[in-house]
Amino acid sequence: MREKNLATGILAAAIGAFALVPQAAQARGETVTMKETFMPGTIVVRTNERRLYYVTGYGQAIRYPVGVGRAGKQWAGTSYINGMYVRPDWSPPAVVRHDHPNLPKVVKGGSPHNPMGVAAMSLAGGEYAIHGTNQPGSIGHFVSYGCIRMYNEDVQDLYRRVSVGTRVVVQ
Repeated sequence: MREKNLATGILAAAIGAFALVPQAAQARGETVTMKETFMPGTIVVRTNERRLYYVTGYGQAIRYPVGVGRAGKQWAGTSYINGMYVRPDWSPPAVVRHDHPNLPKVVKGGSPHNPMGVAAMSLAGGEYAIHGTNQPGSIGHFVSYGCIRMYNEDVQDLYRRVSVGTRVVVQ
């Protein structure tokens, strides 16, 4: 009887310890329908909505909240992912350095001062990227110099779904 109580106690302790283990952060993307038809695998950013859509099928997408360009820093057009980076270093573009001259020339990846977050996907044709953030409170707002900012969990989720060459439409 004592062995049975000991085994039950160990099992209860193990279950209790498991219940206290912090759960991994979950991506905030939600599956939605889209009126427009884009090819599956396309990324669509709707600046005014502050949402990014990853098209999974005709009329179907995963929608993520994002931070987008502030007034005067927004852009629209079509591009594609031309690079994918985990914990990237950040070299502030000239326009950012002009506004913030005390910034270092390079902020190492993983630094709490690096605005790129845990991953970045650079876009062809400019100095823009879809990336994570070190300021999660900025998501859902007009905050950047033109980049598309995502929660780190969301950019990791999107990063696993795309590849170099993925089409990006910014509206």
